[in-house]
Amino acid sequence: MFYRIIFFSFLLINISCDIKSDELKISQNDSLANFISSFEEYTYDESHTSSYIYDQDKLHRFDIYLTNENLNRIDNDPAAEEYVEGFLVFEGKVIKNVGVRYKGSIGAWVGCLSSPDWINPNGYKICPKLSMKIKINWQGDKKFYGMKKLQFHSQNLDKSKMHERLGYYMYRNFGINAPRSNHALIYVNGEFTGLFANTENIDGPYTNQHFDGGGGNLYKEVWPVNSEGESRSDEYFKDGLKTNEEISDVSKIKSFSNLLSESEKSEVKSVVENWIDKDIFLKTILVDRRIANDDGFMHFYHEGGKTYENHNYFWYEFPNENKLQLIPWDLDNAFENLVQNINPVTPIKDKWNEISNDCNGFNYGQFNLKQKSAACDKIIGSFTDYSIKYDSLDQIFQNELYNMPNINLLIDKWSSQIRDAVKDAYLRHGSPEPSLLEWQYNVDVMKNSIEQSLN
Repeated sequence: MFYRIIFFSFLLINISCDIKSDELKISQNDSLANFISSFEEYTYDESHTSSYIYDQDKLHRFDIYLTNENLNRIDNDPAAEEYVEGFLVFEGKVIKNVGVRYKGSIGAWVGCLSSPDWINPNGYKICPKLSMKIKINWQGDKKFYGMKKLQFHSQNLDKSKMHERLGYYMYRNFGINAPRSNHALIYVNGEFTGLFANTENIDGPYTNQHFDGGGGNLYKEVWPVNSEGESRSDEYFKDGLKTNEEISDVSKIKSFSNLLSESEKSEVKSVVENWIDKDIFLKTILVDRRIANDDGFMHFYHEGGKTYENHNYFWYEFPNENKLQLIPWDLDNAFENLVQNINPVTPIKDKWNEISNDCNGFNYGQFNLKQKSAACDKIIGSFTDYSIKYDSLDQIFQNELYNMPNINLLIDKWSSQIRDAVKDAYLRHGSPEPSLLEWQYNVDVMKNSIEQSLN
């Protein structure tokens, strides 16, 4: 049967917080200050590593506490993304004076703010939940399990609740540096808000953990050359800098930008290979296309005039060598367009090494939006000669990771882990949270789409 209800053989595994909900609710006779003072204060030590927070066998609970004034402040204008003071309680211990805000881009606010103008998000919160960022070091140089920030993604547009977790899992387990992600239960002032994707924040602590001590520049959404192959300005790179901002030395990536701009077509491949690891980047393209991450670095959207830009990625610049590595980001739309264009905004027309309309922009998709073939870009285009290598890596990827026995095992295990939370979220909030039946239907659709894409 095509769409079926699966009865899982897995038991719910390792819900790490065994504190009763009643113990984490503020009584009517108690103030927030008195309530918070009843918890032991969290103290970071070297034994607290972030691997515990992103353990795939854990479904952690995080409790966020805010005064009514601060909660109303962020609820009334989520798109302002303004931090307010709050408290984070985890496993019975409190981290005081953290910054709390909602987070998102245009897609995150759709249908969740009072204003219907989704192009310019504004208005007050009308969804049960929104993505949140917790800044541990908002006041003072504090760390929580080695991290300065946590972020919880609402998954409001993903009724399967699996896109981020499975996508990042595939990147990471195929040797690509990408965030860790699992699920988490979020409570605000003792009330269950819902099930979120607990996805690792890409920042200085991230590069320190995942790049041999870090230290290099981290850039968000800056592509080394524009869509015409021309170099970028120093200010462009500085605007995207997310580490070492006080120094703002962007000379290295600027040098790469200049080399690409000045190189003849026959020279570009050599320049790119000197700066970007061929195998890692080819693997990154491969996973991106296999999971249909159509809102990622392979989608060049029309930005006006002759300009096309891509989104949802970071670059890490190695401090002691002229090397860059791309880090994929924001996978909430992944898997949607595997076999048909479900998402009308993001579908990519071409295969990774194909060119349409002689590298001029063209309209595509239900909304007839304009895009440009990724292979026209100097960096991505320089890899199109490696089709045989790509196919070889694809076979390894399918044999080791991206096959239905493995995918079914992962999704069934995670489904068993979050099933009760999905049910509780719907019972508490109703729509737009999916019912248990609707959630299971969407999980099955995702599985079936992956299976079809492999045939």
